[in-house]
Amino acid sequence: MEIVVFFQERVEINLNNTFGYKLISKDKNARLGKLFTAHGEVDTPIFMPVGTAASVKAMHLRDVELSGAQIILSNTYHLMLRPGHENIKKMGGVRKFMGWKKPLLTDSGGFQIMSLGKLRKVEEEGVTFKSHLDGSKYFLSPKISTEIQNALDATITMQLDECIPYPASYEEAERAMKLSLDWALKSREAFEERSGYGQFGIVQGSIYPELRQQSAKDLIKLGFNGYAIGGLAVGEGQKLMFETLDNTTVYMEDLKPRYLMGVGKPDDIIGAVKRGVDMFDCVLPTRSGRTGQAFTSKGQVNIKNSRHNLDIRPLDNSCSCYTCKNYTRAYLHHLFKAQEILGLMLLSWHNIHFYLDLMKNIRESIKNKNFQTYEHYFLENYYSGDVEPL
Repeated sequence: MEIVVFFQERVEINLNNTFGYKLISKDKNARLGKLFTAHGEVDTPIFMPVGTAASVKAMHLRDVELSGAQIILSNTYHLMLRPGHENIKKMGGVRKFMGWKKPLLTDSGGFQIMSLGKLRKVEEEGVTFKSHLDGSKYFLSPKISTEIQNALDATITMQLDECIPYPASYEEAERAMKLSLDWALKSREAFEERSGYGQFGIVQGSIYPELRQQSAKDLIKLGFNGYAIGGLAVGEGQKLMFETLDNTTVYMEDLKPRYLMGVGKPDDIIGAVKRGVDMFDCVLPTRSGRTGQAFTSKGQVNIKNSRHNLDIRPLDNSCSCYTCKNYTRAYLHHLFKAQEILGLMLLSWHNIHFYLDLMKNIRESIKNKNFQTYEHYFLENYYSGDVEPL
């Protein structure tokens, strides 16, 4: 009989709405796993398309699912401002509100307060900030953030943390890390335990190994259902990010899911999987799609460049998405030049498919114990660059 870990105990698999994680196999540090939730199973490593305001921008959720999405992300900060979590609760939760039947994770709002909130004031009790929409004053505490996420009916809830930018002094990183640990306890106490629902803690500490170690070890004591790595992809660069991951994942529980927040580009994801990360999210696929940037097996392509004017090729010859199977680069170039909304939709669709296809191939390579070979193959092609046809 198969064994899976639920929380910190070894028990028999129970797929009846029990939240748990099964580590299936490893290829060195790369991990193949499965997440069990009240709203379905998730194969890991996985990429979560971002639906910040209960919508994956420029995409129909049907097409997000057809692209291979098993879980998506939405955001506490944005939904508390508009339309308000009370209204969403009255509509049956964010999944029902937006018509998504699979698992959904909500970010706690900490990063958005750092990047979008105006005149923020961080204190031990929480953070006071002004809305980027109209300047209205708000207060968000670990308890309030968790209660909002409970009201949103998120499958996975995130603790409130303080995310600081890079660079940060050791003293500032230590202060924010310790505050985040305090908030982790308060978030845990406010979490509404329900069958099939989980809550993740967030490891902080900037680029300092000893702070990351302390954060990870202290969070484990609180018994979260999974752990995220926060405070990266904030300007430190890929080399430092990978070094920080090496100094973080080694202290994280092997039998709980690991989530790298806000990352990233395809080569970032490959490198993070290599270092033991299971879950990812990033706005890049849809944001880039809306600006004419496509991710392909040969690197990024700017479809607005004039060289695509008469190009009969698809965006990516090796891609099976709807966009690549039905449209030429010339047509996509025309749509962007004509400022047609369809162009934004088709490139976003392609990018989401590309990311999720990447994750599927990564999972297959770990299963077959040839992740390193796939990593070399993918990166060699990706870095070779997109070239014009002869």
